[in-house]
Amino acid sequence: MTPPLVTGPPGDCPCRCALTRDTSYGYRVIDFADRVLGMPLDPWQQLGAIHAGELLPDGRPRFRVLLILVARQNGKTLLAQVLVLYWMFAEDIAATLNTSTDRSYAKRFWQAVIKLARGNPWLAGRMGKDAIRLTIGEEALVTTAGAELKFAANNGSAGRSMTLWRWLCDELREHRDRTAWDAATNAQNAVAEAQTVCISNQGDDTSIVLDALRIPAIRYIETGEGDPRLGLLEWSAPDGAEPDDPAALAAANPNMGRRGHGPDPDALRSAAIRAKAAGGEELSGFTTEVLCRRVDLLDPAIEPTLWAAAVAPLEARIDLAAHRDRVACCLDVSLAGDHAALLAAAELDGKVYIDVVAAWAGPHCTADVRRELPGVLERVSPRVFGWFPAGPAAVLAADIAEKRGPAWPPIRSSGLRIKLEPITTDAPAAAMSLAALVKTLDVTHYDDPMLGAHVRGAQKLNMGDRWTFARRGAGPVNGAYAAAGAVWLARTMPPPPPPLETA
Repeated sequence: MTPPLVTGPPGDCPCRCALTRDTSYGYRVIDFADRVLGMPLDPWQQLGAIHAGELLPDGRPRFRVLLILVARQNGKTLLAQVLVLYWMFAEDIAATLNTSTDRSYAKRFWQAVIKLARGNPWLAGRMGKDAIRLTIGEEALVTTAGAELKFAANNGSAGRSMTLWRWLCDELREHRDRTAWDAATNAQNAVAEAQTVCISNQGDDTSIVLDALRIPAIRYIETGEGDPRLGLLEWSAPDGAEPDDPAALAAANPNMGRRGHGPDPDALRSAAIRAKAAGGEELSGFTTEVLCRRVDLLDPAIEPTLWAAAVAPLEARIDLAAHRDRVACCLDVSLAGDHAALLAAAELDGKVYIDVVAAWAGPHCTADVRRELPGVLERVSPRVFGWFPAGPAAVLAADIAEKRGPAWPPIRSSGLRIKLEPITTDAPAAAMSLAALVKTLDVTHYDDPMLGAHVRGAQKLNMGDRWTFARRGAGPVNGAYAAAGAVWLARTMPPPPPPLETA
């Protein structure tokens, strides 16, 4: 939690900080919820309101942007509705915008706010006969004081042609690019007292705006360096906690078991046990939704914890040079063409061993591969060399498949040519085979940072009943492709020929 700027003796905040009614409008929000709406806030919601309402000495909100992260079903929507109603009816804030994942969700929130206002005599008395505009694209709730609430989807139209005083941004984790963020925040540039409150649970690598806020907010908390007007309030399980740890569940779910309307502890623990056993997409979803912890991917192709479990210590490294007749190599190139990886694999005594042979990076990556690959392969001397000609490695296909130049195909240490094996139709089979071997712990690797990053970044791209690694919308995954290709070739190659008899 971002600490308040004010210091001194503890106030009435549940976290026992020094904020008081003079230094936070959040106390008035709590009173408004209780006395006007008849909807008392729970302790975590009170803490959220008090810290959201922290004031600068000149009366402006201390946080220009506040990020509130908490697991689902803990009352985020109620807190958001109370804040919006308070801004409109108690503070007469001129223009408030609510956004959500899509227009239908945002409209549902808007309709719920209207229902609460109509059902409350004091609020209803501040709504004129034309308080609700229903023209499509111009829907609004307007008070007699001129305070206005609009809604929009998370897209580039959010807040455009408006001047915003408040933005309630729901489900920030769903912002896959900056279009909605840039549109709405720039609509606040001319308002000195503007404030954005983002309420969400955690996301994954695609939640780029959430990461862009949370990372510097944590840096400010830890070092005091950065933007003091960017705040973070987060309820989440500790890193490394087991999904079914009751303390971890409670840390992310402050309303767990509270007054019969929070998440049920037994239900959460049962779901945690199932997610832990299933792994993959189910565990990732549980981690973000219930533990409010970030994951690399929501639908990982290879379970990260199982990949980590397959690490072997470097001192136990298998010398693949001693098993060249069982070694296969595969090359793959990133979609941007700025990274290439050559991986080796061998199946020995029922276990597959994976090792990184070489990697190239930079704008001249493919030119470097053309120049250096034949020599690298001659040094490694695999029995088979493959690539995915239907993928980005197609930029090298002419050099490889057409055997241009005297160096192709390279010669093994035995004097035989290395067999060239383009993987033309089996990319899904190779990816799924690697994932299956990791799941059964029949794979061993040596924790190479590049390979680990590419495997952890590999998300499923479904192709009917099969899937492969998604290249678009993710970081480089060519290391994962090269590993899958090498494993596939190593496991499908015929047995090596028997040794020649000597007289």
